[in-house]
Amino acid sequence: MLVLNNIEVIYSNVILVLKGVSFEVRDGQISSLLGANGAGKTTTLKAISGLLKSELGEVSDGNIEWDGKRIDRMGPDGVVKMGIAQVMEGRRVFQHLTMEENLKVGAHLRKDSMNVKKDLDMVYDLFPKLKELHNRISGYLSGGEQQMMVLGRALMAKPKLVLLDEPSLGLAPIIVTEIFSAVKKINVEEKTSFLIVEQNARAALRVAGFGYVMDNGRIVLYGESEKLVDNEDIREFYMGLGDLGQRKSYREVKHYKRRKRWLG
Repeated sequence: MLVLNNIEVIYSNVILVLKGVSFEVRDGQISSLLGANGAGKTTTLKAISGLLKSELGEVSDGNIEWDGKRIDRMGPDGVVKMGIAQVMEGRRVFQHLTMEENLKVGAHLRKDSMNVKKDLDMVYDLFPKLKELHNRISGYLSGGEQQMMVLGRALMAKPKLVLLDEPSLGLAPIIVTEIFSAVKKINVEEKTSFLIVEQNARAALRVAGFGYVMDNGRIVLYGESEKLVDNEDIREFYMGLGDLGQRKSYREVKHYKRRKRWLG
């Protein structure tokens, strides 16, 4: 479905952030994009969803295809109409609207108004707590409630692919588990594909079937999630686990940038 072909992204005609990124997300697949802060993960999502222009960024080389059609020159509204929705990092709620009004905003480009109520009920089935809060002003919701809401808002667009940026950020472990369980359920029941950007490698690889590791604007490692979980470098640098399964402090791996066997 989604194919990135050797894309480069530059900001302000000066700063090269992505340096030949290539990967794909297949129909019905959950894929994860892992990496440290500044690796280029969020920029990759913005390149797909058409949000670079607002930040003086552009895809300067390569191309992005969705179902065989080039989308890297489209605006965000065109990308949404094509069936791709992004859940932004930091939740980005409309704080003055009620929770349910926020959800309905996600359906504003849809023409099938008769089915919007059905999909609203589907979101409430996924997150029963939201139904109890349907009239609550969104700015007063907790972080976990807001994260459930913005995921539900994206689903209201009836997307074929959801770009999910750091869904676990700042949330309690029990809420993270609930969010990722909902992602898995949506994938199975609605056949919706996901590309999940995460620093929480453990949570992302648990739900994804395939993963990519990004470092300094490049894809440096990829494979099936089960194999990545067993990879020594992934365990050490992204899960904090050493060879003996004991958690390490990042202070003990100062050789991090010097070593990374994938950059060999």
